[in-house]
Amino acid sequence: MSFNNLDTLYRQVIMDHYKHPRNRGVLEGDVLAVDMNNPTCGDRIQLQLKIEDGTVTDAKFDGEGCSISLSSASMMTQAVKGKKLDEAIRLSKLFSQMMLGEDVDTEQFGLDDIEALQGVTKFPARIKCATLAWKAMEKGVNDDE
Repeated sequence: MSFNNLDTLYRQVIMDHYKHPRNRGVLEGDVLAVDMNNPTCGDRIQLQLKIEDGTVTDAKFDGEGCSISLSSASMMTQAVKGKKLDEAIRLSKLFSQMMLGEDVDTEQFGLDDIEALQGVTKFPARIKCATLAWKAMEKGVNDDE
C-alpha cells in the first residue's frame, strides 16, 4: 500500500473514532475517575475506569477536544478493557514511546486502530493531544495505588 493510501486510511480511522467514539459516556457506581486537560489547546477529558480484582472491567470517557484527543481516548478505552492494571500501564508506556517516534510493535496493543495515531509524531504540538487520555489513565491508576 502506498504512503498516501496508508495516510488516508489512518485519517479515516481517526475520524471514525472521533465521529463515532467508542466508550463515550459515564459509568455508574464505584469507579476510578480522573479529570485532565491540556491547557495549550483546550482539550479536556473525564476518564472513568471500573476496576475489579486488579482488572479494568469497563472504561468510559467524556470531554471536549480535537479529533486526535478524542479518537485517542476512544482507542485507549477499547485497548485497556479487560486488561490487568499493570498491562494497561504497560500499554500506556508503549503508546508514549510510539508518540516519541520510537519503534513499537503495535500488535502488542491488541488494537490495530492505535497504529493510526503514529502520524501524530510528525506534529509535536499534537502529541499532548494524543497522550491526554493515556496520561489520565496512568495518573488514575498510580494515584489509586
